[in-house]
Amino acid sequence: MGLSRRRFVATVGAGATLGSAGCVGNDGSTAGSSTASTVTDRNDGSKPPTADSRLHLDYEIETLEENIVSGGVRKDGIPAIDDPTFADTPPEGLAPDDPVFGVARDGEAKAYPQYILVHHEIVNDTIAGDAVAVTYCPLTGTAQGFERGPVEFGVSGRLVNSNLTMYDRGTDSWWPQMLATAITGPLTDESLREFRVTWTTWDRWSSAYPETTALTEDTGFQRRYGVDPYGQYNEKRGYYSSTRTLFEPLHGDSRAHPKAVVIGTRTETGALAFDKEALLRQRVLTGRIDDTPYVAVADTDLETGYAYANPESLSVTASDDGYTIGGTAYDADSLPMDRALSFDAMWFAWAGFYPESAYVS
Repeated sequence: MGLSRRRFVATVGAGATLGSAGCVGNDGSTAGSSTASTVTDRNDGSKPPTADSRLHLDYEIETLEENIVSGGVRKDGIPAIDDPTFADTPPEGLAPDDPVFGVARDGEAKAYPQYILVHHEIVNDTIAGDAVAVTYCPLTGTAQGFERGPVEFGVSGRLVNSNLTMYDRGTDSWWPQMLATAITGPLTDESLREFRVTWTTWDRWSSAYPETTALTEDTGFQRRYGVDPYGQYNEKRGYYSSTRTLFEPLHGDSRAHPKAVVIGTRTETGALAFDKEALLRQRVLTGRIDDTPYVAVADTDLETGYAYANPESLSVTASDDGYTIGGTAYDADSLPMDRALSFDAMWFAWAGFYPESAYVS
């Protein structure tokens, strides 16, 4: 479709001008937008920790590299939050049913409001003593977590399949967020170590984790927090509900609405997507990656889902307060199987990256 993010609102009517939105102005910033110093690449040889095995890709690395496009902003024009602050009480701009991205790790829980991350896309943080990056791509509806080790991640200003392409400030390798795999730079063909980020709402997250803290608007940058340049999630409007995309997907797939949300999982051998609405309604869905059966179950408290490898084809039954396997009760997040990392994504983006993926609804 060839539209840059600068031109998007005029095209789909998201209800705010990008120049006033803060994260994607003419030069990637607003007048007087930053109170923090400009980020410079270190390229000092430090590298983020990578996985033992590379995640499955449906494309050759060279094909993905050829499909890198400008997102309409310069490098770091969308500024990552490198010194986040958190509070025990939520920001005033956060409504109970607004989306947050929750992380619970080693006894510590944090919530990252969508309305803040839409202006930054990356938070370089430390949780329970571990250096991590919590990331969000508005164009693909994906919130994902990565171990970062001694380096920080930044926003490259480039996209692949509409997806945020991060760069690490140690080697300047480029990482499409959804793939978690470098497609340029010294770490090309390596995959990052990931952790679960839960897309839910503030009231659901704070009820499940009453000790949680929340990211505040004290980011070091002046942004019109509360003005989403792409529309709004509560209720869905603009880009988030339209069938239109800013950029042509790598692969078109009509099995679902382009912006339908799937809970996707991928391994070293393949990828699989479960329709989120269907999962929340039916509570149990099954699929396969190659010859391995998988089962997905709904967490009705957080309104999310989890995917498990189920090589023994155990029968999972939904009950009033959880799930039953062989007469034993379990919570959604603690089935006696290997849980696969999964995350929410817009269907067009998942199918674009993984055209061979099964789709279960």
